[in-house]
Amino acid sequence: MMVYVYLGLAIVAEVIATSALKASNEFTRLWPSVLVLVGYAMAFYMLTLVLRTLPVGIAYAFWAGLGIVLITLIGILVYGETLDLPAILGLAMIIGGVVVIQVFSKVSTH
Repeated sequence: MMVYVYLGLAIVAEVIATSALKASNEFTRLWPSVLVLVGYAMAFYMLTLVLRTLPVGIAYAFWAGLGIVLITLIGILVYGETLDLPAILGLAMIIGGVVVIQVFSKVSTH
């Protein structure tokens, strides 16, 4: 079960780092830039812990897929970005893919 704690931490760290990446203004602002570096370092470290248990493809599918969805929500809520229907459908397919892997795949740990 710890694998999912590590995966969750990896996703949260990556989402924080990516959000700070936009706020860093091309690395011209110190604290958002520091947050980018620390966040990505933590995300990748946590991902290495996940790879002890999960296959790399499955771990990356969760990490990237959920990260995309969360970053999109932050873009909407924090940066006022908008989505069109194809973007919403694409995000729904990403979520669906993660759910299919988790529920039906035998390579994902349960």
